[in-house]
Amino acid sequence: MSTVEYLLNGFQTALVWYNILFAFVGVLIGTAVGVLPGIGPMSGVALLIPVTASITGGLPPEQAATSAIILLAGVYYGAMYGGSTTSILLNTPGESSSVVTTLDGYQMAKQGRAGSALAISAIGSFVAGIVTLIALIVLAEPLSNVALKFGPAEYFSLMLLGLAAVSGLAGKSITKALIMTIIGLLLGTIGVDNVSGVARFTFEFPWLYQGLEFLTIAVGLFALGEVFKTIVEKEEEEGEIAKIKRLMPTKQELKDSAAPIARGSILGFFVGILPGAGATLASFFAYILEKRVSKNPSKFGQGAIEGVASPESANNAASGGAMIPLLTLGIPGSGTTAILMGALMMYNVQPGPLLFEDHPQVAWGLIASMFIGNLMLLILNLPLVKVFAKIIETPKKYLIPMIIAISIFGVYAVQVSVYDLLLLVACGILGYFFSKNDYPIAPLVLGLVLGPMIENNLRRALTISNGDYGVFFTRPISLVFLIITVLWLAVPMLLKKRGKDVVINVEG
Repeated sequence: MSTVEYLLNGFQTALVWYNILFAFVGVLIGTAVGVLPGIGPMSGVALLIPVTASITGGLPPEQAATSAIILLAGVYYGAMYGGSTTSILLNTPGESSSVVTTLDGYQMAKQGRAGSALAISAIGSFVAGIVTLIALIVLAEPLSNVALKFGPAEYFSLMLLGLAAVSGLAGKSITKALIMTIIGLLLGTIGVDNVSGVARFTFEFPWLYQGLEFLTIAVGLFALGEVFKTIVEKEEEEGEIAKIKRLMPTKQELKDSAAPIARGSILGFFVGILPGAGATLASFFAYILEKRVSKNPSKFGQGAIEGVASPESANNAASGGAMIPLLTLGIPGSGTTAILMGALMMYNVQPGPLLFEDHPQVAWGLIASMFIGNLMLLILNLPLVKVFAKIIETPKKYLIPMIIAISIFGVYAVQVSVYDLLLLVACGILGYFFSKNDYPIAPLVLGLVLGPMIENNLRRALTISNGDYGVFFTRPISLVFLIITVLWLAVPMLLKKRGKDVVINVEG
């Protein structure tokens, strides 16, 4: 079958009434998640995994996996849309990738141009979504074919690069990020070893024999961790919501935004493909690029429409770009895609080069649903801007009990274990302490997801080579990945020693 036929089959899957409903619910919740400061796409996706597991329980396995990933991916790119709302109206980024939007978006809002800023960010996000979808369709199959030539040694080195990429770019301290990565890898070893059958780090507790459940840890660290942080620190809402006078941008604003949207979409997509770079880095790069190419750079920070259009397009394009290494190589490029990968594996769907061959319904159904979801977001976001502005005012006293209830009922419904609820609460407390002391959580989640796969590929490579570790250095692709891994960790450290600031927060 050709790519066009696969894509048409994907649209057939995505246009089934319940998948349209899942896509709609996903993007709607995603927008709300982006609008509410502090939740972010990672927490939103983690929180909804148990909910989707309950909803799709009656469907056949392949259909359940497709519907669940359609909903969860909708939350992911929907949150990228929603994050701009608080940045523009409140000067408070909904999530880290919308930090740059505050620079000019809030200034536009203060000038009575909040409607124009929100509309341009919605249009830019839609264009970026379409650009990345076209690139995803074109690149997915060739990349999968290349990845099929990979052996265990190449996979081991590639996964090591994925870990190093997120660790090297997460938080203010590379040391703390690496500590979190190691903790994730260690947690991934708990349970009965698949090869030898030996119980590792179970301390004779029967419920630990199957290993720690990824879902429980993800929901605990992200969702409950955020709840504990809000309760303990009693964060007060800051800033006054700007009034929305005019909804649609002027012809001149549309003209000024066209080129920045195009540049932001292309740049964001390629940054998104890089493991560990993510939407935050893409939006920063896009803003810097616009300032460089502008004939009047002094207008940036004063309410320049280009300062909203380009970064908003870039962070959406990056979320689409991050899907490419996830689907074709089985390497999550960010914390959110690591959670999506964990969700797929819960449904016995292994992301990677064989995904398009073994599960074409899941892969192409997801790609087609992203087009439908982006269209829904454009239709939703323009008229509902004022409604989403009201969501910002949701009191924490109503929001917190809802998040706690969804977390507890969701995890219990999937695991049906009191021990998992205790682990959930423990992870929530740990999540609070980690974020309070600037220990990034994304590397821990990535370590937990990739750890068992790294171990399996290491064993397979050493079995094939009769225990010769040289196999990782004599195979050219594996060697290239290892060199990039070392450089990825070493270069920021060297720059820091020379006094350069290399702080980048990886979230999206």
